[in-house]
Amino acid sequence: MAETVKTRKSLMKKILIGGFILLLAGTGIYWYVATEKFSDTKERKADFTANATDLIKEFITDNKASNIKYAEKIIVVNGIVSATESADTTINIKMTDTASGSYIIFAFQDQHLNEARTLKAGDSVSIKGSCSGGVYSDILGFYSLTFKRSALNKQ
Repeated sequence: MAETVKTRKSLMKKILIGGFILLLAGTGIYWYVATEKFSDTKERKADFTANATDLIKEFITDNKASNIKYAEKIIVVNGIVSATESADTTINIKMTDTASGSYIIFAFQDQHLNEARTLKAGDSVSIKGSCSGGVYSDILGFYSLTFKRSALNKQ
């Protein structure tokens, strides 16, 4: 009986040490991801260039394949600004496909917010950003494509 108590204590000690190591590794991974800095999108080479309405139509035609193709890629999107949306300390630029009601929304990097604030509805613009993908809303009946870390692209 004394041996089983020692075995249990030894096993419990190993489990606690293993758990502590896993907790430490998890904390390190979280810290790395949470503090990751991205290079300026404006300086990055684009993987794709597309017209806004054509890009939206590509997602409407095959959302799954489009998400695989474009997710986390740097894309230059050319189109007409349909709306600007200010939110706290940021601004989002929206391009809408009037035929389907689907849209692309761009969230700008901090260093490019002043450029984004100069845009207004009706402006023809070229924006470079990292595509987060597209989703279909069953309730609203249209697609929305989101871009992060965006910057105006000088043509």
